[in-house]
Amino acid sequence: MKKPLAVLITAFFIQTIASAAGITGKVSLEGQPPVSEAIKLDADPNCKMMHPDGLTADQVLVNSDGTLQNAFIYVKEGLEGKTFEAPKEPVAFDQKGCQYHPKVFGIRVNQPLEILNSDDTLHNVHALPKNSKEFNLGMPIKGMKLKKTFDKPEVMIKIKCEVHPWMAAYAGVLDHPYFGVSGEDGSFQIKDLPPGNYVLEAWHEKYGAQTQAVTVAGEDQAVEFKFKA
Repeated sequence: MKKPLAVLITAFFIQTIASAAGITGKVSLEGQPPVSEAIKLDADPNCKMMHPDGLTADQVLVNSDGTLQNAFIYVKEGLEGKTFEAPKEPVAFDQKGCQYHPKVFGIRVNQPLEILNSDDTLHNVHALPKNSKEFNLGMPIKGMKLKKTFDKPEVMIKIKCEVHPWMAAYAGVLDHPYFGVSGEDGSFQIKDLPPGNYVLEAWHEKYGAQTQAVTVAGEDQAVEFKFKA
């Protein structure tokens, strides 16, 4: 007796979900990290008041154990032919303490980016995509919110502030949900990746990109990316 098509499809998806696994790992820096330069805040008294002890550049944030923050890790190859619906909930992007938060993040194609100014000073969000439409937004009011989207994949899109030149952030825009960012301890996680052979890419603002092949077969995989200073 043949099973109905709906039953077979349901069984397939249940098996696929059950076989899905995560990728966990760390990003590290080999060698001596650069000394973070002090940022001159005199041009904006509001920013200077928020940082009485000063502010240093955040391009390279290395922990005492050599792990590296703010690397963007994503599946570069292996998902061809698959489609994924974009989330409707927005990704939050804040201007707080005269810095962008988060500095590095992932967002899906056509997923809303909710931009907030939490500071009582003029900020600016100038996104510089090559594949989507550029936008340049002045945000002079504390609590002001705006929403934007990117309509094509791109890794990475730089976002800068024309008012405060030290402010820079980077968005990885993808048409799938399999990406992560190395956090304060240098670790990252990519969840629920279907079984298969993939190429991961790790990107960093200063040290560029590197790739690594990985096979997912029902068990969590541990990987490590090492950049050289």
